[in-house]
Amino acid sequence: MAVKLNKTNLPNLSFIFYLSAESLRNIAMDSSPLGLPMSDPNAWATAMNNLGMAPMGMTGQPLMSDFDPSLGMIPGIAPMNPMMPGLGIVPPPISQDLPIVKEIIHCKSCTLFPPNPNLPPPATRERPPGCKTVFVGGLPENASEQLIMEVFEQCGTISAIRMSKKNFCHIRFAEEHTVDKALFLSGYRIRLGSSTDKKDTGRLHVDYAQARDDLYEWECRQRMLAREERHRRRIEEDRLRPPSPPPIVHYSEHECSQLGEKIKDDSKFPEAVRVLLTWVERGEVNRRNANNFYSMIQSSNSHIRRLMNEKAAHEKEMEEAKEKFKNSLAGILVQFEQIVSVFHASSKQKAWDHFSKAQRKNLDMWRKQAEEIRNIHNEELMGIRREEEMEMSDDDMEDVPESKDSDDSGPMAQVEALREENDSLRCQLDAYRNEVELLKQEQNKAQPLRSEEDSTHQQQLTFLQQALQGMQKQLLKIREDLKQKELELEKNEDEKQQLENQIQSLKERIQAFPTPHTLSALFLSAGIISTFLHVHPFGASIEYICSYLQRLDTKISTTEVETLLGRLPCTFRQELTGVGASLEKRWKFCGFEGLT
Repeated sequence: MAVKLNKTNLPNLSFIFYLSAESLRNIAMDSSPLGLPMSDPNAWATAMNNLGMAPMGMTGQPLMSDFDPSLGMIPGIAPMNPMMPGLGIVPPPISQDLPIVKEIIHCKSCTLFPPNPNLPPPATRERPPGCKTVFVGGLPENASEQLIMEVFEQCGTISAIRMSKKNFCHIRFAEEHTVDKALFLSGYRIRLGSSTDKKDTGRLHVDYAQARDDLYEWECRQRMLAREERHRRRIEEDRLRPPSPPPIVHYSEHECSQLGEKIKDDSKFPEAVRVLLTWVERGEVNRRNANNFYSMIQSSNSHIRRLMNEKAAHEKEMEEAKEKFKNSLAGILVQFEQIVSVFHASSKQKAWDHFSKAQRKNLDMWRKQAEEIRNIHNEELMGIRREEEMEMSDDDMEDVPESKDSDDSGPMAQVEALREENDSLRCQLDAYRNEVELLKQEQNKAQPLRSEEDSTHQQQLTFLQQALQGMQKQLLKIREDLKQKELELEKNEDEKQQLENQIQSLKERIQAFPTPHTLSALFLSAGIISTFLHVHPFGASIEYICSYLQRLDTKISTTEVETLLGRLPCTFRQELTGVGASLEKRWKFCGFEGLT
């Protein structure tokens, strides 16, 4: 049973308003009668008047007719009605530290008694989205729709009530925030009038209910918000979108002459060539203006040489900048080497003994920092030179023919390993060569040091030259091994091809060879033909033989019989008998001729 209500101004629920003892102490008042039962209308009106709010009774009527909102005792709080609709759209979170005070609620036809405050709060299900419907269970058996409306209409406007015969009902409110007020009544004991009959009492259980109407309205509201958000984003995108390019003018003789002048100008060429492209794509070319378009296309072609010259100039500037950077980096590296040499010279005993402990510490720290920076710049310079030499070596390696792909994993894996080793050795060789060059530059530019340092550098140089020679020999040996492996790989490829051909021929021969079943049938046919021809010493034609065999097996054809006789030349022989028009081919049995 559902009842639709169209009430807009219903009395609000007064018992929702509650304050703890701790919060009451924060209010600057000498005495507060809020702790009195709500059944005392004078005390309740006094407390509401002290807070600057209109005192409202349980029936929704004002308790004080001459109430002045400006007489509130708390400054800075505007007069307001806490029970007005829409005030609790998002109810404030209730602190767990503050105890909730629930008191007796008196209605016209019933009384609500609060639950035991020491009991845990009643359990509720998860709130469905857009929930406006609550489930109310534990109603008295004699409860009517007017009673339910009297109790719950103070929470907010009720849209519909759906009663059930099993002491429960569903209530749908007009607004979502009123559902939270209705859940406050969960756990209350209800008694109709002053009756103590069991059918007139019950314990309310209020919980969220999932209704299709609520979900539909919530989805509609979400879709509306999504549409508004898309509209807002579209407006923002339109505002931030860059302006469209200017429209292309239509073709005319005047515009064509002006465009021809613009194409010849280097500064206006990009814009002019875009207009020319649009005209050509539109199909503006015809026989009358073909010469004009040809001249404009020719003018566009003349810009190619200019663009190539500009590109070459930029490339030359880039190469010059790279060379300048490399030379500058080499000069900086030489200066770093000189600074490090100064630190090494100062670390010798001749000068080191004259410095204090703090000075030695600073010199050691400075020397380490200079060596680290020197090594970083040295690696950068060597990387640049290594890239240049690798480019040259790659050009040389392009002349070497690449080996053919093969399925043989062994030789290919060895070839790949040799190539990787060859590349790594080449990189090491380049690194040693660069280091030798740096040592030579240091010897030429650095100041001559003592004989011990010269001998040390000479030993390092000799060692590096020996390592370089060893690496070169190893590289040549690896190249020879690589060529030998490639030759072996080609040879293996030829052998593999020959083996594949042999296998293919064997497969064909095997396919041509008859199966055991077919072979036995051939032998049986040969025996029957031998017996038949043995009885006919002057021979028989192929048609006569086939007619005899087809009595035994109708599937035998003349071609198969003739092929079988041709395969056995030692057993059967074909002869020509007769003269002229009576010439005839006959098969004879000759299997016993070699035995006599």
